[in-house]
Amino acid sequence: MGKYLVTAALPYANGPIHIGHLAGCYLPADIFVRYMRMAGHDVLFICGSDEHGVPITIKAEEEGKTCQQIVDYYHDIMESSFERFGVKFNNFSKTSLPLHHENAKEFFLKLKENGYISKQKEKQYYCSKCSRFLPDRYVEGICPHCSKEGARGDQCDACGKVVDNVSLIEPKCKLCGSSPEIRETEHFYLDLDKFEGRLKEWLEQQTNWKDNVREFALGWIKEGLKPRAITRDLSWGVKVPLEGYGDKVLYVWFDAPIGYLSSTMEWAVKSGVPDRWKEYWHDKDCRMIHFLGKDNIVFHAVIWPSMLMGVGGYNLPYNIPANEYLNIEGKKLSTSRNWAIWLDDYLDNFNPDILRYALAATLPESKDTDFSWGEFQSRNNSELADIFGNFVNRTVQFVKKFNGGKIAETPSLNEDDKNFLKVIEKKAEDIGALIGSYQLRKAAYEFMDIARESNKYFTITEPWKIAKTDKERLDTVLYVCMKAVSLLAYVSEPFIPFTSLKMKKYLSLEDVKWNEMASVNPPHVLPEEELGILFVKIEDSVIEAQKEKLGKPLMNKTEKKEAVKEKEYIEFEQFKKAKLVVAKILSAEKVKGADKLLKLHLETGDGERDIVAGVALFYKPEDMVGKKIVIVKNLKPAKIRGVESNGMLLAASNNEKTRLNVLFVEDSESGDNVG
Repeated sequence: MGKYLVTAALPYANGPIHIGHLAGCYLPADIFVRYMRMAGHDVLFICGSDEHGVPITIKAEEEGKTCQQIVDYYHDIMESSFERFGVKFNNFSKTSLPLHHENAKEFFLKLKENGYISKQKEKQYYCSKCSRFLPDRYVEGICPHCSKEGARGDQCDACGKVVDNVSLIEPKCKLCGSSPEIRETEHFYLDLDKFEGRLKEWLEQQTNWKDNVREFALGWIKEGLKPRAITRDLSWGVKVPLEGYGDKVLYVWFDAPIGYLSSTMEWAVKSGVPDRWKEYWHDKDCRMIHFLGKDNIVFHAVIWPSMLMGVGGYNLPYNIPANEYLNIEGKKLSTSRNWAIWLDDYLDNFNPDILRYALAATLPESKDTDFSWGEFQSRNNSELADIFGNFVNRTVQFVKKFNGGKIAETPSLNEDDKNFLKVIEKKAEDIGALIGSYQLRKAAYEFMDIARESNKYFTITEPWKIAKTDKERLDTVLYVCMKAVSLLAYVSEPFIPFTSLKMKKYLSLEDVKWNEMASVNPPHVLPEEELGILFVKIEDSVIEAQKEKLGKPLMNKTEKKEAVKEKEYIEFEQFKKAKLVVAKILSAEKVKGADKLLKLHLETGDGERDIVAGVALFYKPEDMVGKKIVIVKNLKPAKIRGVESNGMLLAASNNEKTRLNVLFVEDSESGDNVG
């Protein structure tokens, strides 16, 4: 088995994680790592927060805090967000750690010693009012290329072109708004031109890379590499380790990739074997893979390899499977306009596995793609709920209802059964190969196709019919279906790990290697407790509420709490209008064509009535008869699936609606008032 060092681009510690970040590198990296570990490889998954650079200092000045306070705050938020979303790093480090500062200084000194760093005087914007030089993002003006406003001193987001220093039209200091002057300053440069030949030769050998990554990097070299500044006039960052340069720090693009090395070293110390990091950075058999978005390609495919070549002794990247950009509802993602979906906000409202699957199915692997809330809803309702969840739940329920929860140990498989199992086992094999070659969208499709094929098998074999006529055949069909459920429990882990874990625990499945999944037999007896609904359908109103958030000013935590409180409050007079009474269930039956609904015929003390309740996934009709419940008696009648419902019962459920408990009041009498 192979040894892999997998990294995901270090996120800036100046804001929370959004879905653009997830689609760009963090979800693809996690899917890849989970599969590679299941395939038996030694995989170290490294990341950390990027805590230097101008974005951090700007954020600190905007909020009146120190840079350290800013990075500590956002580091904790990001680490928590990744954990809640199921992205499992071996180590999530910080570039503000002393260990990293020492590593970055060592790289600088080694490159200088080896003749790859030079000094140059350059012109730079200087704000007399603020008494400071203004690094790139401290200046905004009109782009010299496209004439659009809002271009920064390093790049124009409107046209995507690099802006040469002091070339902005009508530049303004971002701190005070005044017009800066141009002064001369001295900086250190990495002499990229000295690596041009070696880089070109190395890149041309990377035939297994994505075309968009390899060609982009070769394009930079074709245009001719030039020395690039690696220091900035800032007080926050890694100090230049030379006498007389205490007012300068290493530029963030220089020190950030060294953060992968620092994070690996930190992991090694934490693991109790401080030198173990060398296995992943010096061992030529270890493959280093960088997951990132396309805006980071040049840094990882041109500049970072040059630094590694210049220092010497370190492995070069084995692959850089960069993704393109994810748009939202047809528009470019913009954090400043809040045209974004923030991970923490999402996780407060939805199951993490839904977004993991929805993004995996639409990853921008070779071109920009679009995320829409409507497609998100469809992925959940039509695929996770109706295809995947439906097959798993109806198979489990069928085994319990018609086979007493038991599964055959020695089934009599016919050719159709064997062929079906061959099909889904081949798909599992294909999924592994696709993930291993970074084709995650296709892998996600094949994962769901196993559930599609399984549903077809269930429908064609008609176990509800043979349950009455052929017990031996029923045993075999249910064995095959449960074998498919077990396979899905394993193969789903890279995509929907929380659901996978829930299924494996329920089925008492031990962890096995990817190529051993097909040989695992389902348990012989299912547990008495219920598996529960894996994915609940999302209503249109919930999706509309999410759409309405786009483009609106982002609330801070205090504002959110106040808004929730305000929304939750009702006047006492409003509450008094609801008439809550005890009702006895006289009869219960399923509503035709609706898996979730039961029609309950009730006696309320002063008469009888029917109500329709969405409890059929949790309660059988026969379990409800004779029970006493609480209903809202004066709710306006409504037609639900052709049945008139005159009231609503009270029940409690969790946020994901995978658990539901009806409020039973056995010691009360029909017609008793509640309240």
